[in-house]
Amino acid sequence: MQNSKNILIAPLNWGLGHATRCIPIINAVLDNGDHPIIASDGQALELLKKEYPAETFIELPSYDIEYAKEGENLKLKMLKDSPKIWMAIRSEHKVLHEIIHEYKIEGIISDNRLGLYSNLVPSVIITHQLQVLSGSTTWLSTQLHLHYIKKYDYCWIPDVNDTDNLTGKLSYNDDYDLEKVYLGPLSRFEKTENYQKKYDLMVLLSGPEPQRSILEKKLIEELNRFSGRVLFISGKVEAEQKVLKKGSITFYNYLSTSGLQKAFDRSEVVLSRSGYTTIMDLQKLGKKAFFIPTSGQFEQEYLAQLLEQKNIVPQASQADFKIEMLDRVENYQGLSSIQPSTTSISSTLKATFSRVNENSDPIPNSLST
Repeated sequence: MQNSKNILIAPLNWGLGHATRCIPIINAVLDNGDHPIIASDGQALELLKKEYPAETFIELPSYDIEYAKEGENLKLKMLKDSPKIWMAIRSEHKVLHEIIHEYKIEGIISDNRLGLYSNLVPSVIITHQLQVLSGSTTWLSTQLHLHYIKKYDYCWIPDVNDTDNLTGKLSYNDDYDLEKVYLGPLSRFEKTENYQKKYDLMVLLSGPEPQRSILEKKLIEELNRFSGRVLFISGKVEAEQKVLKKGSITFYNYLSTSGLQKAFDRSEVVLSRSGYTTIMDLQKLGKKAFFIPTSGQFEQEYLAQLLEQKNIVPQASQADFKIEMLDRVENYQGLSSIQPSTTSISSTLKATFSRVNENSDPIPNSLST
């Protein structure tokens, strides 16, 4: 009989997307009879504590990521903050050895936390950015990211290995030193058929401050001219869930996975950032949407433009957005036009961490279907 393993699962605290796309990974670990040891910081850690109150949690050093108030200053702000980010990467790598021994860790899954590689146990990094867009410095930012990715045994890519993918050029790189495994898109949700609509529009906010609050303020003002029913989720994970009804708008500070599933099911159109986790969720649910990428965030801007060019989802900049633009949604196909992957996360987990068993088979280079 195979013994259960303790698997360290550690998402980056940069918005909530890295944490929420780890939920299907955590569920697969549990389904396999193994034990997830969940590590992060800030709101990402708090969200996962609410989702899995019975599991074990570890607080890691914070990268303390903040966005600039003006989008065009984001790259400069990230450059300025890079010393403290590198310090956090070094700090988490330093404590990893102690974590492995104290919690008897037999495998590591890091979602974009760059310091959690080890030569003691198999380690995996989850990222869809094998090319890190940063304007004129894209080559440099990509090489810096690859420097850390190559320290891991495997790179799990939450997309399909196909030209008709969700990430476009982001998830492709011809560097042969990368051990790539294409997982297919990850989502914690399931598509529900024949659900009764309650809301004409669902607003879903997320991401680091101050940009989250800037967009929240703008959208509240714009919604004064919207006549339909609105569900507004602010994306603030707090100690208590709060709900406020104001006219035709229902405000929540946050919703659990089950609450968000119902919210998506009952909503006609979703208005959100174009973060990749949100895109994967909307694709799984087959929703129509409108995207407002975070100003100066090259990845979100690229993804929004890519899906608009494919006639899948319309988008507008934060500065230009007007509520009347939502009328454009009906002219786009929606994310239901992209077929989901059927890759088994459980099988990927078993193959990846099988080498902790004496007579295991090696992991294949790709488990996508």
